[in-house]
Amino acid sequence: MSLSSTLLDRYIDHQSPVHALDPRVKVLLTFGYILAVALLPPGSWLALGIFAALLWWAVWQAHLRLRTIITRSFVALPFALVAVSVVFTQPGAPLFRFPMGFITLTATDAGLVLFLSIVLKSWLSVQAALLLTTTTHFTDVLYAMRGLRLPAVLVAVLSFSYRYLFILIDEAQRLLRARECRCAEQPGQRSGGSIAWRARVVGSMVGTLFLRSYERSERIYVAMLARGYDGEIRTLRPRTMSTSERGLLMTALASFAALILFAFIL
Repeated sequence: MSLSSTLLDRYIDHQSPVHALDPRVKVLLTFGYILAVALLPPGSWLALGIFAALLWWAVWQAHLRLRTIITRSFVALPFALVAVSVVFTQPGAPLFRFPMGFITLTATDAGLVLFLSIVLKSWLSVQAALLLTTTTHFTDVLYAMRGLRLPAVLVAVLSFSYRYLFILIDEAQRLLRARECRCAEQPGQRSGGSIAWRARVVGSMVGTLFLRSYERSERIYVAMLARGYDGEIRTLRPRTMSTSERGLLMTALASFAALILFAFIL
């Protein structure tokens, strides 16, 4: 496996109660957690705090660095900022005004609460997904999806997307090394030509990357067919969900439902 795959799977081989759970349990808990957080009404700060505490407790149980999970989850914040428009479109008590030429945007308290709720929900959901991916091999996640009766075509698409991601990275690294070997540098001068020349080189590299990756993926698929691939996900380590794992799953899902009801009642 490539260096990129090794970096992604850095924490998977750790030993912890979370790592030892059945992949189906972890997948269901992750999806249940994300769904429960999404269903919370805006402004449910206490419920969001409880959900955050539960997630961070699971991170501690997995022997992972909470700082690492939180830092990586910030990748979702730029996408959540797209929802900043709700601050000015949601009816409520005005907080401040922002003039923009012929129009004036008015921020409301209800819009600000909704926006902060969206950001926090997205942030916690990404952390839950990171906890799943850092404690479970991706092949086990796929096996769990098939065990939960997800369509084989969907699971196969996810499997190939994961595998071909590293093919794209490897081919891109080869192209970059080849470009560096062909670009001579002189003291005090920058290698390469003008901006237009660099644009043409980048365009050619993108086209070459697509062709190389496509041809290599075809060879890999033919090799998989020659080895008996039929679209199903199989594993050498089949798991049977224990009674304690079933009890943990039911207790956690029931707790999520209770927190949602608690948030709506308050």
